[in-house]
Amino acid sequence: MMQEKPDGAIRRFVYESNTLKEYSRRYMNTLATIWAVAVKELRSELRVRYSLNTLLLFVVTLLAIIAFALQDSSPDPEILSALFWVAVTFAALEGLSRVFVREEERGTAMILQLAASSSAVYFGKLIFNSCLALVLSMTITLMYHVVFPVFIIQSSAIFSLTVFLGSLGLASASTITAAIIAKAQAKNTLYTVLAFPVLVPLLMTVIQSTGLSIRGAEWAEAIPYFQIMIGYLFVVIGFSFLLFDFIWKD
Repeated sequence: MMQEKPDGAIRRFVYESNTLKEYSRRYMNTLATIWAVAVKELRSELRVRYSLNTLLLFVVTLLAIIAFALQDSSPDPEILSALFWVAVTFAALEGLSRVFVREEERGTAMILQLAASSSAVYFGKLIFNSCLALVLSMTITLMYHVVFPVFIIQSSAIFSLTVFLGSLGLASASTITAAIIAKAQAKNTLYTVLAFPVLVPLLMTVIQSTGLSIRGAEWAEAIPYFQIMIGYLFVVIGFSFLLFDFIWKD
């Protein structure tokens, strides 16, 4: 077997090093662009505060309606958990749907397409929606405890992880649905019609898992539900990433 010449080995080493540096540079540029898109969305929201003000009013109204409906009853843990996620879901559908609509209304979608890659736009807006969904879920949790003192969590670990994964699932499904309906005429109606079937498996899972946390179930009982939620995240984000380029540039 012939040994490789030193010059050939050096040239190969230099080529591989340059290739690795190029991949690293592109990777870092993509991460920087993703972060820039997410920060842009946050600054835009803090400047206008459309979603925050609308969501706060919507959540207060929704919880007041639920409180009046249950004032003379003692609901089961499953009913309380279902109503909790009904409040979170409807608030998310109201607040997370405008992440791409703003670009179309301002006429800045084309500029964003030229300034950033499709993957950077998708993940940047997904990060923003995920943060908004987490803040929304934590806010509703605090208000839910105040309105319903019987909503007592026996297993904080199960409940916290359920809220975290459930919020990420809502954000992932809402982000790609918002991209689909951004250029449509009846955006609100179409958004609800498209998002609800996608969210049904997630809602069924988080309601069951939240019921376990209220009853104080063991961690092992909740693991199958967590596996479903994580699988849901991988499937929705994976398909969204593959399809987003066609949706965004259509």
